Amino acid sequence: MLALSASGVFAADKSVENPLIESPTWIELRDDIVGDVTLQDGTGLFTVDAPYRAFDAATVPISIIQTDTDAVITQADIVIDENPAPLAARMSFGTGMSPLKLELRVRVNTYSNIRVIAQTDQGSFMQGRYVKASGGCSAPATKDPKAALKGIGQMRLKPIANALPASGQRREAQIMIRHPNYSGFQRDQITHLFMNAHFIDRLDVYQGDDLLFTLDGGISISENPVFRFEYTDNGAPALRIRAEDTEGNVFEEMLDKGTSS
Repeated sequence: MLALSASGVFAADKSVENPLIESPTWIELRDDIVGDVTLQDGTGLFTVDAPYRAFDAATVPISIIQTDTDAVITQADIVIDENPAPLAARMSFGTGMSPLKLELRVRVNTYSNIRVIAQTDQGSFMQGRYVKASGGCSAPATKDPKAALKGIGQMRLKPIANALPASGQRREAQIMIRHPNYSGFQRDQITHLFMNAHFIDRLDVYQGDDLLFTLDGGISISENPVFRFEYTDNGAPALRIRAEDTEGNVFEEMLDKGTSS
């Protein structure tokens, strides 16, 4: 299996296997998340990698890597069973993201299954990991509120390849967005009062005019969100990113694909 290492490179996962475990919480959640849809075993379609014991519960990396490259994954729901808001993200993908290879970081509030439910024209498929982490949703922000809000919405694109590939080639990139993504469960370290939830709830990423992916997110996406992914280059010189948060702020950037430093 492949996972994104601490150095930011997809590599073989040497960690302890941590498959999904039985979850009474999921039994209660299932209908709200997927309704009466039949969930097929996603083992042959994609892998999900996440650490068995998270180093930091507020920034737990999850990687989704498609193994059946003949299928087309059009949507993925990321569910963290035991989080206060279990549906962490609902993502939709354009054709340029196929086959899917994506990594993002989430908060995990207590020991929990993390599920990915993928949609294809053959139905819905589920895979996931069990992660031991706690306190991710209430972990203090890394900066005080004034510092965290300074520069909010700033974006950076980090190309991974050393050279700009030709149109039609696969390439890899990482998008970083500055935003505190307050969960509503964190306390101001000075007043000790709970801070209001304030997070990015919509993200759209385009390559020129072609959609790469959208994200409808909640409080479980980490502070200063990071998304690393592969996509098929269509020849456009830039990625267009639009983010909107729960206070109605809209952030838009055109980020040149460029080359990595």
